[in-house]
Amino acid sequence: MKKSLVAAGIIIALGVVWTGGSWYTGKQLETRIADMVAQANAQLARTAPEAGLTLAYQDYQRGVFSSHLQLVVKPADGAKNSWLKAGQTVVLDEKVSHGPFPLASLKSFNLAPAMATVNTVLVNNEASKPLFDLAKGQSPFEISTRISYNGDTRSGITLKPLNFEDGTDKVTFSGGQFEVDADQQGNVFSVSGEAQSGQINAVNEYNQKVQLTFSNLKTEGSSQLTHFEERIGNQKITLDKLAIGVEGKELAVLDGTALEGKTELAKDGKSVNSQLNYTLNSLKLQGQDIGSGKLSLKVDQIDGQAWHQFSQQYNGRVQALMGQPDIMQNPELYQQKVAEALFDTLPILLKGEPVITVAPLSWKNSKGEATFNLSLLLRDPANATGEPKTLAQSVDRTVKSLDGKLTIPMDMATELMTQVARLEGYQQSDAEKLASQQIQGLAAMGQMFRITTLENNAISSSLQYADGQVTLNGQKMSLDDFVGMFGAPDLGIPAPQDAAPAQP
Repeated sequence: MKKSLVAAGIIIALGVVWTGGSWYTGKQLETRIADMVAQANAQLARTAPEAGLTLAYQDYQRGVFSSHLQLVVKPADGAKNSWLKAGQTVVLDEKVSHGPFPLASLKSFNLAPAMATVNTVLVNNEASKPLFDLAKGQSPFEISTRISYNGDTRSGITLKPLNFEDGTDKVTFSGGQFEVDADQQGNVFSVSGEAQSGQINAVNEYNQKVQLTFSNLKTEGSSQLTHFEERIGNQKITLDKLAIGVEGKELAVLDGTALEGKTELAKDGKSVNSQLNYTLNSLKLQGQDIGSGKLSLKVDQIDGQAWHQFSQQYNGRVQALMGQPDIMQNPELYQQKVAEALFDTLPILLKGEPVITVAPLSWKNSKGEATFNLSLLLRDPANATGEPKTLAQSVDRTVKSLDGKLTIPMDMATELMTQVARLEGYQQSDAEKLASQQIQGLAAMGQMFRITTLENNAISSSLQYADGQVTLNGQKMSLDDFVGMFGAPDLGIPAPQDAAPAQP
């Protein structure tokens, strides 16, 4: 009897402690919500100003063991343009289970103390209705977030399976699982997850039935915010298969696609080194194996402050374009203006005198592998003095040196062009003859213009440049002589004052 009373007393005491702790952590969470929302808005303004969005919360109701609120994404006050229309909102419904031992965590047998867990679903309204239609009236995703006492979060994101059909349009999706970890300030986060499969059926502008399918999409990566307010980190995305079909016929299949990117601070802590690796294990067009490809691109010595300045100016110009209806209603004009904004702001990135390396860009088939390698060292034109009077002086303001090499095996190129001819309807024998003639003609033309050489049954070309001097396939010449091989364009460079007047 005494033991029973002791056990009952312990259980009651634990219940009081748990209830009191839940009330305390619930109250603590209530006081921190405004700070968390403010931090999220600061992140939005810093990393995606062109979105024109702001975050708020409403309908907060606190209980002892749990609370409820809604997070609202809406157009920012005073924003000239926004990803949402005026009056539109995206609403997330949040059910909060208080710590130190959130009930939602206990249900999943997670006994580690935490300030709270949050279950999030999307609310059906005007802006989100298309997603609910795809998910047959249900929230298309569910997020379960665990908030630690130091403010770090871990979120499990479940994308629901989709099966939607409307006339000729059809979307099916297996669903997916993703995990996102973030620190209190949102400066450091990581993501990983996968989606098994998906399929989209639609009709294109030529009234043809088009089908797009994918299988086994995976992603993983992490990033952190630097002192110059730009993100660095690594990200990898792999896709086992992507297939495109038209009118029931398989048009293209991409097998084994992988994209891996990495950016990191250099030893000086002021510049950034980046690398992009792309691989494609197999490309098939109409059942024919065209080959495999890869690209390795490095851009080193990007000045961090210059990168931030570039991002701010480029995003600002794009945001300004989005506020001009006459441009937004003309897709071609919009793309032109975006390209102009990009090229106008790109020189900012030359401040750190970056180094660009391609090693290699290649394509391989059953007969061989073609490769292209490049090393380009750039200068900051802001450090140049005086006005350029020659073409070489103009180029040397931005180019320190260049070294490039191209190798295309004749057999490999002939095989590739044979496959292209087959796709155009030629029979195998005719396709081989046509391809052989094309590649031999290309090699002869390259030799005639001294652009390429033919050695070891491969079309090759090498080009080096530094300080106004060019070496093309081992032959040295001035930059003017090199450009003259192709017809020198008018670059607007003034002639020297002592130059002879042009003859009529």
